[in-house]
Amino acid sequence: MKEFFLGKLDWHALPHEWFTIAGTISFILMALMVVVILTWTKRWTWLWKEWLTSVDPKKIGIMYFLVAGFMLLRGGLDAIMLWLQQAIAVDGAAGYLTADHFQQVFTAHGNIMVFFVAMGFIFGLINYIVPLQIGARDLASPFLNTLGFWLYVGGVVMVNMFFALGGEYAATGWLAIAPLSGKEFSPGVGVDYWIWSLQISGIGTTLGAINFIMTILKMRAPGMTLWKMPLFTWGSLCSMLMAVTVFPLLTATLFLLFFDRYLGTHFFTTVGGGDPMMYTNLIWMWGHPEVYILVLPAYGLFSEIVSTFSRKRIASYSSNVIGMIGVSVFALSVWLHHFFTMGAGADVNAFFGVMTMIIAIPTAVLFFVWIATMHKGRIRFDTPMLWFLGFVIVFTIGGISGVMLAVPPADFQLHNSLFLVAHFHSNVIGGVLFGVFAGIAYWFPKITGIKLNERIGRQAFWLWLTGFCLSFIPMYILGFMGATRRLDSYDSSTGWQPFYVMMLIGGLVIATAVALQIVQIIASVIQKKRDVTGDPWDGRSLEWATASPPQFYNFSTIPQVTTRDAFWEMKQQGLAAPKYEDIHMPKNTAAGIYIAAFAFLACFGFVWEMVWLVVVSFVGIIVVFVRRGFDDHSEYTIPAAEVKRLEEARRAKAPSASDAKENEEDMGLWDFVKVVLKFAMNVVRRKPWRNR
Repeated sequence: MKEFFLGKLDWHALPHEWFTIAGTISFILMALMVVVILTWTKRWTWLWKEWLTSVDPKKIGIMYFLVAGFMLLRGGLDAIMLWLQQAIAVDGAAGYLTADHFQQVFTAHGNIMVFFVAMGFIFGLINYIVPLQIGARDLASPFLNTLGFWLYVGGVVMVNMFFALGGEYAATGWLAIAPLSGKEFSPGVGVDYWIWSLQISGIGTTLGAINFIMTILKMRAPGMTLWKMPLFTWGSLCSMLMAVTVFPLLTATLFLLFFDRYLGTHFFTTVGGGDPMMYTNLIWMWGHPEVYILVLPAYGLFSEIVSTFSRKRIASYSSNVIGMIGVSVFALSVWLHHFFTMGAGADVNAFFGVMTMIIAIPTAVLFFVWIATMHKGRIRFDTPMLWFLGFVIVFTIGGISGVMLAVPPADFQLHNSLFLVAHFHSNVIGGVLFGVFAGIAYWFPKITGIKLNERIGRQAFWLWLTGFCLSFIPMYILGFMGATRRLDSYDSSTGWQPFYVMMLIGGLVIATAVALQIVQIIASVIQKKRDVTGDPWDGRSLEWATASPPQFYNFSTIPQVTTRDAFWEMKQQGLAAPKYEDIHMPKNTAAGIYIAAFAFLACFGFVWEMVWLVVVSFVGIIVVFVRRGFDDHSEYTIPAAEVKRLEEARRAKAPSASDAKENEEDMGLWDFVKVVLKFAMNVVRRKPWRNR
C-alpha cells in the first residue's frame, strides 16, 4: 500500500546534501517573504484577479519577464559555481564540488538558460509587443496563451524540485545524451526531473507558438498585409513556425526516452536493438533549430532598433524578410554538424558542412541591411543601440567560429572542447540575451510609462561586454589547448589554470552587470522620468501609437494601415480623431492555472512512479478542459460610450510635460545608494514610508 501511494518516494528523498539543503531553505525563505509582503499589503485578491488569472498578453508578457529574470539569477549562479570549481580544482585538489555534483550543475545550467531564461524572455517580448505591432487587441486564443505560460511555470518548478525531493538532478549534460540518460547509467530521479521539466514547458511552447502564428496571420489591422508587417513580427512569425515544426519532435523524443526508462523499451539503449545515435539525431534535430527559434525574434528586434535610432527606414525591407526566412529554412538542415565524429561518412559530413556554411549567407544579408540602414543615418547611441553594437561584436565572433566548426576536419579536432562551448555562448549571449536586453531597454517606456535610466544602463552594458570577453575568449584559447567541456579537475602542467581563473573573474564581472541592471530598473522607478508622449524614440510601428503603458484593450480604434512604417506615416499625415466602437474582450480565467497544476502533478507522479496520481491528474485535466469548453460566457463587451469615458479619463490622468523631467540628469550609482540608505533609515525609524 505504501508503494502504491508513494511510489519510490521515501525519507531518503528529503534534502540531505549541503546544496539541496541550501537550495530548499533559499526557496522557502523567498516564498515566505512573498507571502508576508502580500499579506501585509493585502494584495492577495488583487494578485489573483489582476495578474494570475489574467489573459491580457501584456500582463502575461510581464510575468514571463519576471519568471525568466528569476531563472537568469538561478542559472547564473550555476555558472559561477562551475567556474569557481574549475579555477581551484587543480593538481588533485577536489575543489568544493564532487564530480557528480559538477555534472548536475552543468546540466541544470544549460537547461535553465535555454528553456527557462531565453525562451521565457523571448515569449515575454512576443506576448507584449506583437499584438500592439499588428494592431490587435488580444491573441487568437487568450486561454491557450495563459495555459502556455502556466505550463512554462510548471516546468520552472519541476526543474527545481530536486532540491526539496530527490536530492539529485541529471548528470548527463544539458541534452541528456543516450545511453548515459538510460536507467542503467542514471538510475536516480534526476533524469526524470529533466524529462518532465522539459516536457511540460515544451508543450506550453508548442501551444504558444500555434497561438502566435494564428494571431499574426488572422488578426492584423486592416491594410496590414504580410509585406507591411513590422520586422520584429516577421522574426517572431519565422521563429514560431520553426517552433511548431521541431518542438513536437522534442516531445516525441522525450516520450521515447521515458519509455526506455519506465517501461523497459529499447529505443536508445545499446541492447535490444536500440540505437543511441538515433537519440542524438532526434535531440539535435530539435536542438540546433532551437537556437534560431531564439535568435530570429532578436534579428527582427535589431532591425527595428537600427531603423529607429538611425532615423531612417530599413534599407531593404524585402532583403531583411527574405534573410530571416532563409535562416529559418536552412536551420532545419544543419543539425548533424554537432556530431561529425559519429562516423556517418564523408558524403553526409560534407553535405551538412556545406549547409552550415550556406546558412551564414542569409545571416550576412541581415548584417549588410543593418549597415546600409546606418549609412548616412543620424545615429543615436542610446542603450538599445549599444546592445545592438555589442551583439554585432559578440555574434560575429560566434559566427566565425561556427564556420570553422562547419569544416569537418576542423570539427574533428575541436569537437567536445571548450572552443565549442565558447562558440555556443557567443551566439546565445550575443544574439539572444543581448537582443532581449536591447528589447527591454527599447520598449521599457512603453511597458511601464517610465524611461529607463541611461546612465546606469550604459555602465551595465560595458560590464556585460567586458565580462563576456573575460569569460569566453579564454574558452576559445583553452579549446585550442585541448581542454574539454564538462571538466571538473585537471593538472597544472596543462597551463590551463590562468585561463580558468580569468573565466571566473569574467563571470563575477557579468554578475556585477546583472546587479547593475536590477539597480537600473529600481532607479528608474524611483526617479520616474515619465514617457508623456507614448513615443519616446520617435518610432515607426504601431506599438508607439498607444499610450504608455497601453490600455488593457490596446487600441480604442483599430488603426488603418497603408504603409510598412504605419505609425510614422500617421505622424506625417496627422492622427485622425478616434471613432469609438464597442470592444469585445476575453474574461479572465483560472483554467490555465488548474490545467498546468494537474499537468505538474502528473509529471511529478511519473517521476516518482505514483500511478494513481498520474491517473487523477489526467482526469483533472480533462474535467477542466471540458468545463472550459462549455463556458459560453468567456467574453464581455465594452460599449463605445464606456470606451470614450475610459479614453477621456486616461487623457485627464496622463502625465504632463513636467513629469518627463527632460532636463533632470539620470540618477547615478552614488545617488541610488543615498536613496536606499535614506529609505533604510526611515524603515528603522518607523516612518510612514509606504505612503511616500
